[in-house]
Amino acid sequence: MTLESLYDGANIQDYYIGKVTQVYRSNCTAQIDNLQLMSDRSKFNSSFLPNTINYFVLIDSVIGVFLGEVFENKASRKSIFDVASNDKQINDYQEILIDTIAIMTPNSNKFELAGFKTLGITDKVYLATDKVYKLFLQSLEFAGSDDEEPLPPFATYLNRSQADVSLKPSTLFNRHLMCIGATNSGKSTTALAILDKVVSTRRKALIIDPTGEYRNAFTEEEITKLTLGIDTTVSPGKISMEQWEKLFETENSSQGAVLSEAITSLRYMKKIGEDTYYPKVGEDIEEIQENLASVTKDDTDFNLELLPEQIQAESVCEPDRDNNYNFKYRYDTLKANLNASLVQKIQYQMTNTRFLSFFSNDPNMFNLLDVIDEFVHLPDVSLYIDTSQLGASEGIGGMVIDLVSTFIMEIEEVNPFVFFIDEVHRYAKSRYSDKEYHGGLTLLAREGRKKGIFLYLTTQNPKDVSPILFGQVGTMLIHRLMLNDEIRTVESHLDDYAIKHVRKLNQGEVILTSVNLLHNMFIHVNKSKRTQHNDTPLL
Repeated sequence: MTLESLYDGANIQDYYIGKVTQVYRSNCTAQIDNLQLMSDRSKFNSSFLPNTINYFVLIDSVIGVFLGEVFENKASRKSIFDVASNDKQINDYQEILIDTIAIMTPNSNKFELAGFKTLGITDKVYLATDKVYKLFLQSLEFAGSDDEEPLPPFATYLNRSQADVSLKPSTLFNRHLMCIGATNSGKSTTALAILDKVVSTRRKALIIDPTGEYRNAFTEEEITKLTLGIDTTVSPGKISMEQWEKLFETENSSQGAVLSEAITSLRYMKKIGEDTYYPKVGEDIEEIQENLASVTKDDTDFNLELLPEQIQAESVCEPDRDNNYNFKYRYDTLKANLNASLVQKIQYQMTNTRFLSFFSNDPNMFNLLDVIDEFVHLPDVSLYIDTSQLGASEGIGGMVIDLVSTFIMEIEEVNPFVFFIDEVHRYAKSRYSDKEYHGGLTLLAREGRKKGIFLYLTTQNPKDVSPILFGQVGTMLIHRLMLNDEIRTVESHLDDYAIKHVRKLNQGEVILTSVNLLHNMFIHVNKSKRTQHNDTPLL
């Protein structure tokens, strides 16, 4: 493609700036011949700011058309008021420094990395139009096939309100996507803007919403909606012991062992048809151990409502044998005190009336895992799961995510979909221990792409996300960050220029960086018209 074809329908001389005077390996210096362009107010709009920096130019070279970005603009005169005057004295000049980004050869119709190719002295420099930048955006992507249909535009390039950002789904998602930003930086708005394009184009999405923020964003015709504890349940027998520990946020291994023993006791009582807890004080030790050993892997169901009483019943120890050489449990005050905090946490969880209705086998309600199994095998359908009715505890959110992630990974074949999790930092670590909630999620991040499962995560603080999980993310939407520790976490994904601007981003402004892009993008996300319950009340 030639320079003339890039300005098809426009007078190319209207965009002429000057000529290259110095050439370096990665940039060049150009002297401005057309000073009138620098002061022509008709060119000063949101797309063309020729008297400043960060705008794009084209350089016509013998080996092709180079695309560059102006990063320095300077005049030789000491008085800035003389720059705009028409009288040009001898030795007066104005220069711009250009960072060469890409090249388009005569036989190509898209830009590619310049590599070792360099431009030359006296090559002509022109202002790049929005059409050129749109072509550059299309050239940025190298993920997916050429036949892949891009998502509808969800953003515009900063300072170029006419240049829409429309990317292929594989560019955003095939190495997982994370949206990062401080409170009120536009993170949730960005998340919904992209989800809007995914759902509206009939691509599959699984949305887990811990706050109910997106409950009215999509219609019943677009997406199947479930509310845990209201219309959806899960059998207690389907929850692993590790997931129970995450749910009740056990503080140490001893509490985990007590919880496991209590659940095993309740499974035995369910097996023999008793709807009470298993008392152990004064009971024969050998008999109880034989009874618990009879519980098999098929005896999974139990009455969750009896769990606090059963944990209290586990506060026993083995005394010295009696005169008949029999061993019987006796009450242990020390263990009871150690188990008290666990009992309190479980009782607190159960104060939510939806909690026990969620962990049940109610035949009149949907079963979560059955719905998930149906979802992954059906094409062109999306699923929304609202967990807000189960309470604000991080434990239950982390447990649900781990349960769903582990279950999906056990399914052999699935239809590709986007797995959206809002505020993933909520499920990073327990408040009471160093245990991480990302077991199933990390496995999904590592192996999910092979099955077509692509994560879309949002977080306020990347430091709270597991380093293993964070290392699997290849595409990031970075909003404003203020703390040095947070910026250091993402600096390996940004160049020096981008790092300096992370603190300066306004609400809705984003740095898009990806292993699937040739160059970082500074964009402004267009707010979706869909309903979102995230407005900050006025004081």
